[in-house]
Amino acid sequence: MDVFTLSFWGISLALTGFSLAKSKEKTFEAMKKSRGMMGNMLGEIIAIIFLIGLVLTFIPPESIKSVLGSENTFISSIIAAIAGSITLIPAFVAFPLVGSFVNVGASIIPAVAFLTTLTMVGVVTFPLEKKEFGFKFALVRNLLSFAAALVIAMAMGVIL
Repeated sequence: MDVFTLSFWGISLALTGFSLAKSKEKTFEAMKKSRGMMGNMLGEIIAIIFLIGLVLTFIPPESIKSVLGSENTFISSIIAAIAGSITLIPAFVAFPLVGSFVNVGASIIPAVAFLTTLTMVGVVTFPLEKKEFGFKFALVRNLLSFAAALVIAMAMGVIL
């Protein structure tokens, strides 16, 4: 395990111990509620794992690595940003999917470009946004979001 995982485990255990010391009843009640919530999300979690498996089955890791690899980061980032802009996937599915892309060899910059445009730019939802907010607002918001997503991706590449 990496240092982040170990630190999250340590913090969680320390806070759980603190909560138990303060009020055992409330802590156990919270644990029962969280167990119920986790049970309700179990179907969605299994669906996410299934969807990621399907994507990685139909798109071989070599293809992901060749398109989103570090050969030409700028072109890869533009391709990933365009794909993210026209894709409509819930964020809770996108995060593990992008993690899987990185695990099979995608560079972090295109992966972040895909993820940020996926959540910030809405080509598919543009007609609804245009209807509700007007064409000019929807266009400017999506263009600025696309540019911001690329800046974020490049910044992540510099940081990591």
